[in-house]
Amino acid sequence: MKNLIALVVSVFAVVFVSSMAYSADMSIDMLNKLGKEKMVYSVDVAEIDVGDTITWLPASKGHNVHFIAGPDGWELPKKSKNNKEVAITFDTPGVYLYQCTPHASMGMIALVIVGDDKSNLDAIAKAKVRGKSKKKLKKLLGAL
Repeated sequence: MKNLIALVVSVFAVVFVSSMAYSADMSIDMLNKLGKEKMVYSVDVAEIDVGDTITWLPASKGHNVHFIAGPDGWELPKKSKNNKEVAITFDTPGVYLYQCTPHASMGMIALVIVGDDKSNLDAIAKAKVRGKSKKKLKKLLGAL
């Protein structure tokens, strides 16, 4: 029985860590499939410190990174080209929302939280997203 409980706790920890990541510099895969989900980034909510860099890797073809909302004072980078690695260093605290342009309506969105600053959550909640991304954004924000 103790082994079963330990196994359940371990599985829960792995699932939780795969959806939220805390790190210094980190990598996020752009994927066609992860478990039962389709068209996803490998991390839904990345929490990093000011000055950290995230590198998005085209693990599956047909994806990009397109920031659609962020904190005031931060110029959103241009959307990346499909199938290309992109690295961004975050120097401004706040919450950032990004999507895969070709798969945005399928819910392929994610968040970056820099410096544990969530002061712009209202602006992120008002960002224009479409299709399944509307429901996913509510879910992501509700978990914060």
